[in-house]
Amino acid sequence: MAEEAEAASGAEKRDGEPKESKEEEEEQVVNPWEVAAKPGGKIDYDKLIDQFGCQRLDESLIDRVHRLTGRLPHIFLRRGVFFAHRDFNEILDAYERGDKFYLYTGRGPSSEALHLGHLVPFMFTKYLQEAFKVPLVIQLTDDEKCMWKNLSVEESQRLARENAKDIIACGFDITKTFIFSDFDYVGGSFYKNMVKVAKCVTYNKVVGIFGFTGEDHIGKVCFPPVQAVPSFPSSFPHLFSGRENLRCLIPCAIDQDPYFRMTRDVAPRIGYHKPSLIESSFFPALQGETGKMSASDPNSAIYVTDSAKVIKNKINKHAFSGGQDSLEKHRQYGANLEVDIPVKYLSFFLEDDAELEHIKKEYAAGRMLTGEVKKHLAEVLTELVERHRAARATVTDEMVDAFMAVRPLPHMFN
Repeated sequence: MAEEAEAASGAEKRDGEPKESKEEEEEQVVNPWEVAAKPGGKIDYDKLIDQFGCQRLDESLIDRVHRLTGRLPHIFLRRGVFFAHRDFNEILDAYERGDKFYLYTGRGPSSEALHLGHLVPFMFTKYLQEAFKVPLVIQLTDDEKCMWKNLSVEESQRLARENAKDIIACGFDITKTFIFSDFDYVGGSFYKNMVKVAKCVTYNKVVGIFGFTGEDHIGKVCFPPVQAVPSFPSSFPHLFSGRENLRCLIPCAIDQDPYFRMTRDVAPRIGYHKPSLIESSFFPALQGETGKMSASDPNSAIYVTDSAKVIKNKINKHAFSGGQDSLEKHRQYGANLEVDIPVKYLSFFLEDDAELEHIKKEYAAGRMLTGEVKKHLAEVLTELVERHRAARATVTDEMVDAFMAVRPLPHMFN
């Protein structure tokens, strides 16, 4: 976070066994802890779909979402930000029959402030919750970050609550949303499911999926079941008691796919539906599309704590441009939109489809300059960040406690 893949021969592969390719492994690395394109390149999502064995999200599914919900699909769907899936069609089949499902997503709280890339899955999940009128569980993996980032237990817990405030500020419905941290919630039925999953996954299997080595401590090897079992409704008896057949849909970035390949492989063996996934591409760094943004480089990202002045300066100084290196050349050849980061950021956050297409057309033709595009992007992002910051300022510790309280949600399907 974050199946039925088929082998080249046409035989069905198990979900935990992505297609092997030495070439792909050498060229790009995509796993829950590292995302890197080949040197000088960018992430090849077609190869990633083939390697992981998921499916491309096509227009027919997007049209079906429109028809079933009666709402215009989110821009992240219309513009291909969420581009891959596992059995999303089965979720839509169930919904069309009148069956219910729930959403599960999460956040690894490793930093005080979120950047815009962190907001993407939550913005999309909020849309799904509203469009389908379904409950949502949000996992804060404070235990994971304690183990991977060498944070203290106390610091991990503190960051989880701070990140929860940013998540709540996205506008989730408290009558349909349960946020939990692993340190606080794991136990009881949740832990029983963890043990069931752990018994089904061999050490060799988990090494093959996640690439653990003999230098990794055993906490890392034991963690995957923790992220797996929110996929199963019985992990939340206060919410879904008597609804053990409920399906789960997981919106996440595609680097979380290994967790849920493992989960989908195990689920039928312990009596559950395989969770369905809808997976996004990565929000690029300001410097270009070589991978995810780096928390160690504050100039690689726009943070929700950045001021208007900082946002403007970061965009002007660090956002990689596809414009030409002289005005004369730019007027003649236009901008290369394939590499231009300001245009890519506008594709994520500029709501108006017609306005976006106008900018792309004029910029590609050389009639619009890089400075104009960057100025427009700074305005769009400043408005987004200031709106988020104002919403977060209203989130109190009492509101965090309310979202994280273990409680029934009697109106979660209304």
